[in-house]
Amino acid sequence: MKLQATLIGFTAIVMWSFLALFTAASGKMPPFQLSAVAFAIGSLPGLVTFALRPERLALLKQPAKVWIVGIAGLFGYHFLYFTALRNAPAVEAGLIAYLWPLLIVVGSALLPGERLRWYHVVGAFAGLAGTILIIGKNGIAFDPAFAFGYGAALLCAFTWSGYSLLTRRFEAVSTDVVTGFCLATSLLSLVCHLGLEDTVWPASNGEWLAVAGLGLFPVGAAFYAWDHGVKNGDIQILGAASYAAPLLSTLILLLTGFGEPSFRIALACVLITGGALLAASEMFRSKGRVPSA
Repeated sequence: MKLQATLIGFTAIVMWSFLALFTAASGKMPPFQLSAVAFAIGSLPGLVTFALRPERLALLKQPAKVWIVGIAGLFGYHFLYFTALRNAPAVEAGLIAYLWPLLIVVGSALLPGERLRWYHVVGAFAGLAGTILIIGKNGIAFDPAFAFGYGAALLCAFTWSGYSLLTRRFEAVSTDVVTGFCLATSLLSLVCHLGLEDTVWPASNGEWLAVAGLGLFPVGAAFYAWDHGVKNGDIQILGAASYAAPLLSTLILLLTGFGEPSFRIALACVLITGGALLAASEMFRSKGRVPSA
């Protein structure tokens, strides 16, 4: 059961790896507008479920703290991420924001029933090193002039890791509530768009398909899968394995002709894959262990 939930959580990481491709193919829609549209699309599977099984609407009745954590997690993360990118170079801001998998692994020690082992931490650091190789391919230079943007990126990392860890404490809450989180995030993103951006719609059918794909998978189904995974699976393995998202994203871009292979990417592959396997080593040992008579 735990392994199955962990694998479901990993599908979220796979779907997030398509984020860069779908975003690049979606045209010039500004980020908050894209977020508003994508999260509205992402809520559709849940809305269809409620239409077919209206009795599940009762599952949306949750304590205020559940809604605060969920909306702060989804909307807060994206708001801080876009703020970071507007106020700091994308490479440095992206690297700081991608501290969240490491924070999940380390923070899991605070969760009831979880034990933080050395291989969880080493695996997460290996994944971080691989991510640095991918994102920081042209060098990294932190400039104090961009301190505000860096601060937003750091808050971004703490927001998503905090959301993931707190979600684990709400394991009795149905994943159906993610539909409400998506709708609220869409609405708040729309408010930000109307106040901060000019409206730009996709210029072709291909761009509309990319927006739809973005909403259905990386900004839709992925959040439902992640919710199930962190509540019922191995959150430490999921944290370390999350560094596979930028690697898979890079490989997808290579396969679709948007990049070129290199030794740097191969080394990143070894670090990220090896780190994830190291973090999951206890699960592999337990599966291979023969029960005593």
